[in-house]
Amino acid sequence: MIPLLLFWSTDLLEMAANTNPGLQIRATEQCISASCNISNLSSISFSFECKRKSCTDFRGSSYISLSKPIDSSKLAPIKFEKMVTKAMSGAREQVPVSGLPIDLRGKRAFIAGIADDNGYGWAIAKSLAAAGAEILVGTWVPALNIFETSLRRGKFDDSRVLPDGSLMEITKVYPLDAVFDSPEDVPEDVKTNKRYAGSSKWTVKEVAECVKQDFGTIDILVHSLANGPEVSKPLSETSRKGYLAAVSASSYSFISLLRHFLPIINPGGATISLTYVASERIIPGYGGGMSSAKAALESDTRVLAFEAGRKHKVRVNTISAGPLGSRAAKAIGFIDMMINYSLENAPLQKELYAEEVGNTAAFLASPLASAITGATVYVDNGLNAMGVGVDSPAFSGLNIPTDNKS
Repeated sequence: MIPLLLFWSTDLLEMAANTNPGLQIRATEQCISASCNISNLSSISFSFECKRKSCTDFRGSSYISLSKPIDSSKLAPIKFEKMVTKAMSGAREQVPVSGLPIDLRGKRAFIAGIADDNGYGWAIAKSLAAAGAEILVGTWVPALNIFETSLRRGKFDDSRVLPDGSLMEITKVYPLDAVFDSPEDVPEDVKTNKRYAGSSKWTVKEVAECVKQDFGTIDILVHSLANGPEVSKPLSETSRKGYLAAVSASSYSFISLLRHFLPIINPGGATISLTYVASERIIPGYGGGMSSAKAALESDTRVLAFEAGRKHKVRVNTISAGPLGSRAAKAIGFIDMMINYSLENAPLQKELYAEEVGNTAAFLASPLASAITGATVYVDNGLNAMGVGVDSPAFSGLNIPTDNKS
């Protein structure tokens, strides 16, 4: 005899990453597959909300009720799809909120590397905002005008919707080119490049100084930057210039950001970067020194965790995210193949959502992760744990478990 609530635990854990103290999560639409069968439905009642109904109209704290325990032997398999969630603010003050909500209210985050609404950086910004953090953004200078125009004209409004129905607010967007530490490092051809015309104070040092002048301090620093001009070349054919460019843009840029922002990160703050399993496994097609850059980033994460922790009480972690079909990733040319490979070979045979990486970042930035630093956290449906690709014909004779998709 088990309670039905167990069948909802996976989705509820994912929802919890977006909640604040005093907030409750409620399903906004029914996502049980129409093809499944449930025995003894008379003993179960589900309450689903109309999306247009105001959050403040609800005061109850229980939305799945059981008239009696359910005998698991009488239940047919249930398939749960991705759920739409909404944060509810209806709990009375004297009623304690269950669980461990992520609370980043009063915190300020600077996220380097957002140029559209289609990548992990944007997803991290949304999760941090959903947890209550104020959002500042650093955008690559040549992409700044398009990004700000799209934001101002509402082209990102659908992507800005938070779990409570409000829109994510970006307090300020700063021009940033993390390849250059200070104005003295910028070559003349870049200074006079028309793509940089109209923007100023965009080196790492200058941006940190501007943030300090505008806001004083921050609590969270996110590095969502990577670039390899020769990524399509095998490593053995990569030029010195291409290799060093990949390391400069993808790993040293994090060192530079941390160096210049650490003085304004409040004690107890957190920094997060994004890496990829190519740092430790062979991924054909991910060349140009990018695998080396990610390996350097992970090594730097451990060393910087020691230095930043001892000197500033700031935590340093990196997220090894699985393949996502973002605009930046599509430039590599084989991202769709890697997504399909992951679906066939990862322990969890499901699509990886950007918000799952965002929610992990929110957790790592929160007090719930106060003892976690120097870590590489995998958010890839478990693909990093695999030693072989089980979709190979070589394994056709084995009884490989698969997701029973309906």
